[in-house]
Amino acid sequence: MKTKNYILVFLIAFLCTMCNSSKKKDTVSTEVSKQDNDKHPVLSSADSLKMVNHEIEVKGDVEFPLQLTVDSLKKMKVVTIDDFKVVCQSGEIKKDDKVCKGVLLKDILEKAKIRQNGHKDRNFYIVARASDDYKATFSWAEIFNNPTGENTFILFEENGKPVKNGEMIAICKNDIKTGPRHVYWLKSIEIYKVK
Repeated sequence: MKTKNYILVFLIAFLCTMCNSSKKKDTVSTEVSKQDNDKHPVLSSADSLKMVNHEIEVKGDVEFPLQLTVDSLKKMKVVTIDDFKVVCQSGEIKKDDKVCKGVLLKDILEKAKIRQNGHKDRNFYIVARASDDYKATFSWAEIFNNPTGENTFILFEENGKPVKNGEMIAICKNDIKTGPRHVYWLKSIEIYKVK
């Protein structure tokens, strides 16, 4: 009987040790992945210039595909945004713009006219894509049936100067963490129907 109890205690202790060691491994791998997600490659000025687009393409499920430049955006309804902060996932403020100028993404999408089959056809998503293939997404409902639509912009000017990282930037002002949907080196705005 004593031998069985010793074996049982030994097995329980062994299993507890195994459980705790796997938890430690999970914690370590989680911490490493969190650190890696916050790191961004540092590009030289020359490499950054290679990523700049002088026009953005509006394409996908639209009736009127567009090629937009800073000059064509300036001919649309330009909006001024005061005190905009880019806040990364960790909560750190990466950029603090006093004044920005741009155009509502909603206005651009209305100009391109999403190919809807009647007014109940609303299952679309919008992808803002950068030259380095970074992407941010929006739903049709966010842009056309939510305050996000009045707070999502394609910027071309920051603090009275042209945008530094690319000529146009997609941003969403009402996100809690604005960094994840802050797309510089903007290359295209793509509209797709959810299938």
